[in-house]
Amino acid sequence: MNLFRTKPASPAAFCDSGLKRCLGAFDLTFMGIGAIIGTGIFVLTGIAAAVYSGPAVIISFILAGLASGFAALAYAELAASVGGSGSAYGYSYAAFGEIIAWMVGWDLILEYAVSVAAVANGWSGYFENALTAIGLGLPAALTKAPSMGGIINLPASLIILMLMVLLIIGVRESARVNVAMVFVKLLTITVFIAVAGFNVHPENWTPFIPFGWFEHADDGRPIGILAGASIVFFAYVGFDAVSTAVEEARNPQRDVPIGIIASLIICTLIYIVVSGLLTGVVSYTKLNVSSPVAYSLQLLGYNWASALVATGVITGLTTVMLVLYYALTRIIFAMSRDGLLTAKLARVHPNTKTPVRIIVICGVVISLVAGLVPLGELAELVNIGTLAAFVLVSLGVIVLRMRQPELPRPFKNPFGYTLPILGILSCGALMMFLPVVTWIRFLGWLAIGMVIYFAYSYRHSHLGAEPKA
Repeated sequence: MNLFRTKPASPAAFCDSGLKRCLGAFDLTFMGIGAIIGTGIFVLTGIAAAVYSGPAVIISFILAGLASGFAALAYAELAASVGGSGSAYGYSYAAFGEIIAWMVGWDLILEYAVSVAAVANGWSGYFENALTAIGLGLPAALTKAPSMGGIINLPASLIILMLMVLLIIGVRESARVNVAMVFVKLLTITVFIAVAGFNVHPENWTPFIPFGWFEHADDGRPIGILAGASIVFFAYVGFDAVSTAVEEARNPQRDVPIGIIASLIICTLIYIVVSGLLTGVVSYTKLNVSSPVAYSLQLLGYNWASALVATGVITGLTTVMLVLYYALTRIIFAMSRDGLLTAKLARVHPNTKTPVRIIVICGVVISLVAGLVPLGELAELVNIGTLAAFVLVSLGVIVLRMRQPELPRPFKNPFGYTLPILGILSCGALMMFLPVVTWIRFLGWLAIGMVIYFAYSYRHSHLGAEPKA
């Protein structure tokens, strides 16, 4: 059994595949910002400061940003040289072989699907608060999953179905909506920075490192700067979604690397500034709330600014869902086109130039999960799955440079193998700081994937069906 058969990387990966090439560097950069700026900045900053890192959450964000930066450079190089809409799945197919590619693709399906459903649950809470504030609140039975005493989380389900319709209409239209909503949340963040900048109390930064670098709480839970970094890493999940747009970018070998790197740099700077100001205006001990940014402005007496932040949260979480949902459909599109999933899913609608079948199936499934299942700690699987993909992408740069040194690389990491190695070490280290139960769930998901691979994918792979040279 040839489990490690590789899919050759060639310029053909940048030819037309039926999808519509309509995205430029600006669209791709805003796609990255749309995916990154969301739960991380509006929710995770406060929780990470209160529970894990204290004011040193700034350092946690810097460390997570560095690890993401090393991985982003690896993504940029492979996006410009290997191409394809499969992201880490496609790169692993070229570097390591089919069985590793399948595991990565199966991992990415979980990463993106759980992310969208988890964000939809958070979005639902903020949307319901907004409805209640204007006297139009929904009955409790329509805002909670059955296991929590309700019937269905209706807002969470409906927002997924609305995004499904938008993605069916076309990627260009989706990108325009994303840009508009990103502008709204960037305006929101600007207002917070302007207000908070004049209300900083330096004594709130003392003690700066209350939980140390890496310790364990009384209940055994990891705490400290490094544990905080592994948690806030969730804030950076999403820039890799830009790499799934290669087949819809006008000049992918130039624009995709720009979109990946520019969006990550912009978002990292925003995270550092916001987390520093947030812990400067309010004691970190008070930030373990659902909306710490809005809460801090309320404590300062700026209720109008708090209301604006609530608007920013709703639009911010919407763009996160939109981009991650988009990326999920393109990953499945690439896998089905290769035969690892049924090839019937790889059909592109002649009018909209979108994989309508995949979009509808994903939309219905995620809508049901978001409406009926309270995700809770399942969202931690997103972190470990993403980190695993980042490690393999960084390693893939090294392997492909050795195996195909002649491959055209319009963008190439400087300093030889140094940056990819740093990406492997930093992302691998962050995986080590995650709870054991997260590892168990992750390995369980991969085990299910291996059963599906040997039962279906191996026998239906298009690469395996090709005649041997």
